[in-house]
Amino acid sequence: MVDRRDFGSWLSGPGERTADGQWRGQRLGLPQSGPGSIAPFGARLVGILIDWAIAVVIARGLFGVPLPFADPPATGGQGFIVLGVLGVMHVLLVGTVGTSFGHRIMGLRVQAVMGGRATFVQALVRTILLCLFVPAIIWDRDGRGLHDKVPNTVVIRTR
Repeated sequence: MVDRRDFGSWLSGPGERTADGQWRGQRLGLPQSGPGSIAPFGARLVGILIDWAIAVVIARGLFGVPLPFADPPATGGQGFIVLGVLGVMHVLLVGTVGTSFGHRIMGLRVQAVMGGRATFVQALVRTILLCLFVPAIIWDRDGRGLHDKVPNTVVIRTR
């Protein structure tokens, strides 16, 4: 059973509750380092920033959403267009090939905890929670955010 002590926060970091001699992903049967190990937070953050930048460019091209720091700035509704583009991009890419553009560039992949590619439904649930943002900043001792725990997925290194 999962209780509140299993979850860290952005203050404590994912290694706070990992016991000595254990590594992130050991409970999931993942290696300590290298391909197949839990992806580090920094790589995941850079990956989502790359995806966000691509979504901004797509939203600019398709919907005329102003680029960041433009004058006049984007309205709140236009910001949600970018979020929608990001969501569609993630559902389609993670649900079909297991990786988004940012993940691919950073050498990451989303997979089911039991192994194999994440299903389309897992990708959909994961993306909805990712777009809500808060589940993505609450993680457990394995470094998995709530947006990965709920659909039972994990982001791993591919290289």
